[in-house]
Amino acid sequence: MEFGGECDPLEVGLDAARLRTAIEQAQTRRGAAQLCVIRDGRVVVDRWFGCEPESLFWLFSASKQYVAILVHQLVESGVLHFDDEVAAYWPQFAGEGKDGVTIRDVLRNQSGAAAPRADVRAMSDWTKSLRRIEEAPLRWPLSSLAFGFILGEVVQRITRHPIQVVLEEAVLRPLGVADTHLGLPPELWGKQVPVKGSRLVNRRSTREAVVPGEGVSATARDLAALYQMLLNHGIGTAGRVLRPESVAAAVAPTSDPAFGQQSSPRTFGHNGSNCCVGWADPDRQLAYAYVTDRTAELAHHVAVADRVLASAG
Repeated sequence: MEFGGECDPLEVGLDAARLRTAIEQAQTRRGAAQLCVIRDGRVVVDRWFGCEPESLFWLFSASKQYVAILVHQLVESGVLHFDDEVAAYWPQFAGEGKDGVTIRDVLRNQSGAAAPRADVRAMSDWTKSLRRIEEAPLRWPLSSLAFGFILGEVVQRITRHPIQVVLEEAVLRPLGVADTHLGLPPELWGKQVPVKGSRLVNRRSTREAVVPGEGVSATARDLAALYQMLLNHGIGTAGRVLRPESVAAAVAPTSDPAFGQQSSPRTFGHNGSNCCVGWADPDRQLAYAYVTDRTAELAHHVAVADRVLASAG
C-alpha cells in the first residue's frame, strides 16, 4: 500500500463528488488536521490541512489499539492467556481487591480498575503511574490511562523489553509505517502538533513520555494503515502483525457516533477525545483516520465520516 498519491475513487467504487464533500468538510475547520481514507487496500484520500503530511498528532484514546494488539500477539505466542489474572505477572497489582482482575477484563474495560484523577498529572512518570494504579480500589469505568499502563506493564514484564521497543519491532515494522511513535523522540519535537487548549498534553515531558493508552503520536496515514492491516486479516505492508483468528478476537464491533451515523454494525475502532479518530468498516472495506488539533469536536467528526460513508453508498 503506497501513499504516493490518491487513486481515482471510481476505481474502488466510490462516488467522487460525495467524497469531495468530505474533503471540503475537513477543510472548513480552522487548525491542523489530516484525513486518510483507504478502500479495498487503495488510498483514495490522503490530505493535510494547516500542517505537513508528516506532522505528528497526539492520538489520545485512539492509542489503545496499539497496546491491545501487543497483548493479542502474546496470546498467539502462548506466553499469555486472556483469562490470566493481571496479578500473575504483576503481583503488586492485586492490592485493593484487584486480585481477580484478568487480562480479558482489562481488554473489555470490565475490570473497574481506574486510576485516580491525579494520574493524569503523573502520566509522564511510569513508576508513579504504576504505584497509583496499585493503590487504587476497583472503580468503574476503567480509565484509558489505567488501561494502557496495566497492559503495558504486563507486556514489559513478559517480554523484558520496554513497550515502545516491542511495539516498534512487533507492530510498526511489519505495518511498514515510519511516523508512529509511543513517546515522541526528542529529535522529532518540531513535527508535533499542539492540542489547542491542552497545556498538559503540549508539555514536552508529556509528549516524550511513554503513555500506552493515550500517548501515541502519529499521522493519519499511519493510523489508517493500522486499520487496513486489520481489514487485511492481520497482514501489513511489510509482514504479518496478527493471525486472522487473533484479528477476529481483537476487532469487536464498536458503537461510536464519531464513526458516522451510517457506519455498518461491524465497524470497529477508537475515538480519541473527539480529536483523533480511527476506524474500519468491514462491510464497505473502508479504513479511515481523521486526526485534528482540538478536542470535543464530535459534530465535526460525524459530518466528515458521514460524507465518506455516503460516497460508498
